[in-house]
Amino acid sequence: MRLLLSSALGLSLVACGGSHTETSGETAADFQEQLQVQLLDAQPGDVIELPEGKFSLNRSLSLTQDGVTIRGAGMDKTILSFAGQVAGAEGLLVTGDQFTIEDLAIEDTIGDALKINEADGVTIRRVRTEWTGGPKTENGAYGMYPVQTTNVLIEDSVAIGASDAGIYVGQSKNVVVRNNRAEKNVAGIEIENTQDADVYGNVTTGNTGGILVFNMPNLSQSGGRVRVYNNEVYTNNYRNFGHPGTPVASIPAGSGIVVSSHDDVEIFENVVRNNRTANVIISSVYSTNYADDSWSDDFDPYPERIHVHDNELEGGGGNPDGAMLQAARVLKFGPTGRFPHVLWDGFAPEDRSHEICIADDEAEVFNADVPNESADPRVETEPHRCSLEPLAAVELAAAL
Repeated sequence: MRLLLSSALGLSLVACGGSHTETSGETAADFQEQLQVQLLDAQPGDVIELPEGKFSLNRSLSLTQDGVTIRGAGMDKTILSFAGQVAGAEGLLVTGDQFTIEDLAIEDTIGDALKINEADGVTIRRVRTEWTGGPKTENGAYGMYPVQTTNVLIEDSVAIGASDAGIYVGQSKNVVVRNNRAEKNVAGIEIENTQDADVYGNVTTGNTGGILVFNMPNLSQSGGRVRVYNNEVYTNNYRNFGHPGTPVASIPAGSGIVVSSHDDVEIFENVVRNNRTANVIISSVYSTNYADDSWSDDFDPYPERIHVHDNELEGGGGNPDGAMLQAARVLKFGPTGRFPHVLWDGFAPEDRSHEICIADDEAEVFNADVPNESADPRVETEPHRCSLEPLAAVELAAAL
């Protein structure tokens, strides 16, 4: 076992108020160099332990070895601050399999805070990623960012201030995202082009959109089989500060749970309330910034087999984001009226049933009729009163 910053290193830490210590000057440079050396020299089974303190780094860190654990003293006790970052595209980049990171924070990176690429066996536990200057477009895109990964567990973590998604899992397989908190991001939690994911026990609030399940064109795989359940998704009404042209830049402020072009999604036993555009939104990629003709032939733009049931839905829909949605609300429901809990853009395949099933009794469906330029927006609940077979639970590899 390797212990970083043992007494043999002889680093002096300077008090920084409260119980934190902070590196500065030569000490900061020594800490960064020693940490990067530990990451470069790490062997399978190594545990790199970081002490309590706030440590300043100005360049990206990277880890390529398999079977390594990075462990701090707590997400509010061990803080890696990249506020002075001058080089690198992220805070920490990991490409090794069977990787665990826990009990620390990564703050104020230029780009993504924690990126994990093409790894099998990923555990992110009690990690905080945050941009401490508040939500703004200049913040890094992603807080926690596993992409093209397998057997991923993200739990008991916090993500704040990302200009795309606080917690994002993309083009991955076998994923569990549980018991986390995401706030003041554009997307709190985003599952994109991922197969077999369970998202449960999370709290998303103060974001532009709470939980997003997206299937986008021109990526390495299509998504399928995502369960979103037992989450609290409320008051996600913050203005959209995403980079123009990105998929999340099209998400209206006040979006609770959003499904876009994804098949086989089960949304159940959530508490979803007071999201000002709609508590649940189901749409096609045609309603995003990616509606063009460059897609591969096998991309299906229509959401199908979406099952919404046994949720607690409250409020929301009374102040939708954007002039067109506001006009539609007033036209159909009056100046003080609200959209129903489920907002659907109306895109559906012509050659098969879309099977969008809304089994919650209090959840009417508003068809915005976007394919016809909203010529006939309407409430059409009865066609969606159906049920689907439950999706199977995700089983991660035993090592997690």
